[in-house]
Amino acid sequence: MHDTVWFEIQGIPAVTIASEEFEDAATIQAEALGLPEAHRVFVRHPIQDATDDEMREKADAVFDQIVKALLVDGVNTLAD
Repeated sequence: MHDTVWFEIQGIPAVTIASEEFEDAATIQAEALGLPEAHRVFVRHPIQDATDDEMREKADAVFDQIVKALLVDGVNTLAD
């Protein structure tokens, strides 16, 4: 979240991508950093033990959300 907030303050679109396990922490951190609307997208948990193919599937599932977060305002959440 720190990097996303820093880039956004500089006027550079940014999005945090994390596992759904960190959704609450990201929200709290964005608020604490003064940018509660900071863009974030969450992938299905877990990530650590995912195979390359599983990671590609996770990335594919949120790709459109990531692009949208970089192009329009609003906080994004977990992919359906």
